[in-house]
Amino acid sequence: MPSVQKTVVKKSHKFVIDCTAPAGKIVDVAAFEKYLHDRIKVDNKVGNLGSNVVISKDKSKIIINTTIPFSKRYLKYLTKKFLKFKQIRDFLRVVATTKNTYELRYFNIGDSESQE
Repeated sequence: MPSVQKTVVKKSHKFVIDCTAPAGKIVDVAAFEKYLHDRIKVDNKVGNLGSNVVISKDKSKIIINTTIPFSKRYLKYLTKKFLKFKQIRDFLRVVATTKNTYELRYFNIGDSESQE
């Protein structure tokens, strides 16, 4: 029997965290990028990003490119931890806008008061 060569295609995932609404006013995007860089775990080890996970900043957006299986939910978890760390979790929420994008939005406090 002839041997069959299997080609492994690495899937690339691109995730975006959009901080345009609170950028500059409340959220420091550079500090958030550093926080993600310091906290993301690869193979259960912090600081093991290598070339598998690349974090970049584009104005007020943070882009995470991965070549390994990576959970979008994990990015939401880390984003919420960052907001809690900066004590701004009470003002902002993390909302999924598309399949690979999260957005930081302000809570609509005025709408809930007018309904009561």
